[in-house]
Amino acid sequence: MADSIVIFGASGDLTSRKLIPALYQLFVKGRLPDGSRIIGVSRSAFEHQQWRDSLRETTAQYAEGAFDPAKWTAFSKNVFYQRGDITNPDDFVSLGSFLDAMELDGGGKPSGECGRVYYLSTMPQLYETAIRNLGDAGLSNDSNGFRRVIIEKPFGTDLKTAQALNQSIHSSFREDQIYRIDHYLGKETVQNIFALRFANSIFEPIWNRNYVDHVQITVAEEVVIGRRAGYYDTSGILRDMFQNHLLQLMMITAMEPPASYDAALVRDEKVKVLHGVRKMTGGDFASDTVRGQYSGYLDEEGVPADSSTETFAVLKLYCDNWRWQGVPFYLRSGKGMSCRTTQIVTQFKQVPYILFEDMPKAPIGNRLVIQVQPAEGIQMHFETKVPDSEMRTRTSTLDFSFQGTSGGRSLPDAYQRLLLDALNGDASLFARSDEVELAWGIIDPIIAAWESPAAPALHHYQTGLWGPEEASEWMQRQQREWFDVCPVIR
Repeated sequence: MADSIVIFGASGDLTSRKLIPALYQLFVKGRLPDGSRIIGVSRSAFEHQQWRDSLRETTAQYAEGAFDPAKWTAFSKNVFYQRGDITNPDDFVSLGSFLDAMELDGGGKPSGECGRVYYLSTMPQLYETAIRNLGDAGLSNDSNGFRRVIIEKPFGTDLKTAQALNQSIHSSFREDQIYRIDHYLGKETVQNIFALRFANSIFEPIWNRNYVDHVQITVAEEVVIGRRAGYYDTSGILRDMFQNHLLQLMMITAMEPPASYDAALVRDEKVKVLHGVRKMTGGDFASDTVRGQYSGYLDEEGVPADSSTETFAVLKLYCDNWRWQGVPFYLRSGKGMSCRTTQIVTQFKQVPYILFEDMPKAPIGNRLVIQVQPAEGIQMHFETKVPDSEMRTRTSTLDFSFQGTSGGRSLPDAYQRLLLDALNGDASLFARSDEVELAWGIIDPIIAAWESPAAPALHHYQTGLWGPEEASEWMQRQQREWFDVCPVIR
């Protein structure tokens, strides 16, 4: 049966750049349920055809692969617009009537169970209002087909606000109806971590404290904050990147294998990782964290002259369980860095005895690099003999690129996978309420320590580098080094 996808914030950038192009691509691939309707809702005044025409240009620009005008025409026949204000309860009643009318068959009778997905592509400040109005208008009632709501990050600004938001949402929707989206989890490489670990006997036996020295998870961005000072200066990189993206990547890297690939079981294992993360106390905030701010941040439009908001951060976390006891996880992210890359680096322990005299004491081999973006792939570093030499070694690599296995086609955007999963009721790649709250429970004490009079020093760094020099020196004191390499897979 045909489903309805309702996008609140239809006139926004996310809708035109990501959501509609992703839905169009799913349609082209034949993966949308036949006759699925897409309804945009916002305060802007559009007729149906006006909205379709405005989306045609942006979809042609942002859709992956060649844009086909004939396929767009077929797709856009099921694209509609309903004017509405999220703050006005009456507009939700009108929306319900509009959807009911669309879901009638040709004879004016209900066409059977019709599922609905509500996507909140709006300002986070409007989430609670939108959810409450959906519930009050009866639009969460799933007696005649599923009713699901997708919520973008940020999900709260701290533990207290996240708990309040969860409580508010649960007054209208059950937890199984709620899909908290993190687009990082829709990346092919992130999903492939499951296959890499749990479908191969060569990796899983060594994926533990006996063989792994440490794990580095880096999300580096070349861009600076630009015009986002209004949001960013009250957020900082801990709220913007660590509470969601980096902890999500850590969970998937560190989790135990679930009994089956089931949404509830997968998320149970992810939550266990957060339960195991050692909370920082006392001197940990100074010894196990580094914070920085790029030079010129204070000159950005809208940034207070005395702002101490961090644009770079490093956290050293431990997961206290049998698999990972004593293995540090280094989480790092920054703005204005050398390049744009997201990668997970698993550094295996060096051999117990250096057999070859010319072999470095700390070989850079024995490393697995999982590159999440911009290109997606896996690279293995290991030591081999230098040809035509005495017994000297060098680091060699094995590369696997997802792009190289896609038959020349672009890899699907993360939103394609996540939207399809939401339609199919697969919540494996979406955050659960306890997951969100546990993540905030890890980050909140660090934020509080950094905002206190005893906060560790805020180090400054020039843009185009890998953060402040102090972060490298801090790593060297631990007899380790950062994997400061721009995308290893291109």
